[in-house]
Amino acid sequence: MVTVKLVRSRYGIKPSQRRTLEALGLRKIRQERRFEDSPSLRGQIEKVQHLVEVSDAAS
Repeated sequence: MVTVKLVRSRYGIKPSQRRTLEALGLRKIRQERRFEDSPSLRGQIEKVQHLVEVSDAAS
């Protein structure tokens, strides 16, 4: 499992990055979501890596 947390504002970013955050379900700062790790998820995280914090859950 991977936990993704939005830590920076969505304002002033590219529209494609905004759509990626919406696809991840991150709309508010400090909002967290948990996902199963997959290559497509890692690609989405890579696209918005400057806006989010990622932690790998051991459970």
